[in-house]
Amino acid sequence: MSQRDDVSSLTLNRLSVYLRCLRQLQQDGETRISSQDLARRFHLSAAQIRKDLAQFGEFGIRGVGYQIDDLRRRLESLLGVDREHRVAIVGAGNLGTALARFPGFNSDSFRVVAVLDNDPQKVGRKIAGHTVCHSRELPRLIPELGVQIGILAVPAAAAQENYDALARAGVKAVLNFAPVQLETCSAVPTKSVDLMIFMEELSYFLR
Repeated sequence: MSQRDDVSSLTLNRLSVYLRCLRQLQQDGETRISSQDLARRFHLSAAQIRKDLAQFGEFGIRGVGYQIDDLRRRLESLLGVDREHRVAIVGAGNLGTALARFPGFNSDSFRVVAVLDNDPQKVGRKIAGHTVCHSRELPRLIPELGVQIGILAVPAAAAQENYDALARAGVKAVLNFAPVQLETCSAVPTKSVDLMIFMEELSYFLR
């Protein structure tokens, strides 16, 4: 089992938070910070920061802190966001349209290169500079455009068949917004975003 397999999703989530904080510090003109100051400024846990970073080697100097630019670059490398990942969105409805226009999916790290749908009224439309292609073109477009990540923004009933099509076409990972549990393969890691789960969790605290 590789080190990557040993790292929990919660740890990866926190690394993303740390990276966002470091980028903000750079924008503010900061060059060095301690774990205590990082925790205090962004309402984090200094002990958790040190524990998380220790999983990946030595960071910073005791009593001196972290050099912000160096730590930012190392976290970007760890998270794989120091390179471009090409993205295809399957589903050109309201959600798919919003995702295609989302700045985070049109940055140096993640770039939407295709939007697909099987609705004749949507095919041929322009969304965020992309012409919506028919879903039947997916097997050709994924390898042709070098797509690594597929995003499912389709109804629940259509999610599994589109996941299977993405996996067969060669995507390396899938982000699923459909409210359904997918049958996935280990070669294509999948993260599901179900907003109702989070709303129901909030509802629990409002009882």
